[in-house]
Amino acid sequence: MIFVGDGALLWRAVRYALDRGHTVDAVCHGPRSAAPEGLSALVVVHEVADGAALDGLAGDLTARCGDGLLWSLDNPFLLRDGLLGSGLRMLNVHGGPLPGYRGLPLATVAHAILNGEREFAATLHGIEAGIDTGPVLAESRFPIDDDAVFEDVMTDLVDAAHEVFTEHLDAVVAGVGPTPYRPDGMPGYYGVAEARAITGMRDHPRYDRATELGFFADVYPEAALAWGTAGT
Repeated sequence: MIFVGDGALLWRAVRYALDRGHTVDAVCHGPRSAAPEGLSALVVVHEVADGAALDGLAGDLTARCGDGLLWSLDNPFLLRDGLLGSGLRMLNVHGGPLPGYRGLPLATVAHAILNGEREFAATLHGIEAGIDTGPVLAESRFPIDDDAVFEDVMTDLVDAAHEVFTEHLDAVVAGVGPTPYRPDGMPGYYGVAEARAITGMRDHPRYDRATELGFFADVYPEAALAWGTAGT
């Protein structure tokens, strides 16, 4: 199997797959994180700068992938034609319930708080050409407490994302994973523009909760500066 993504969630999943005895043929990660010490001796690791660089590896990744399976976790890259047309089965762990919270976890979490959501979810779904539009396989839901801030919800979301991956990894590899379905609900998208728009919502009664990044300020420094939470 192939892994694509970035950050601690990606490496946590890779380590879990190896510990379960699965073969990890390659990992492609962005510049935000490096492979943990010793892991590059176990798997082929590529650092890529953008989607075009990742797509340039499509042929090598497809040939290298022994089980035809690609996992996307905390993935900053849009997958392009080379991988989409490769024949690999591609699954993404998304930071939000679908279809209502497509987009970037930074924006989905902040807007979930602004919107007064009482629960949230990490979603396992198939990848297709649209952004977070593929058929859903499973969710891991959790409540949002009345006083929860961004840091709290994002921490729960990271744990839920790992949980939905670990709960279904073995079954997906064995080809007996959950049956895909198209969830009901109004579609919504929260991307870069929606994250930037939060700076103009300072009068919102839940603004302080939605922008209290805590230790995630180190992960999202631009948002910390724009939202006025840097150094708090």
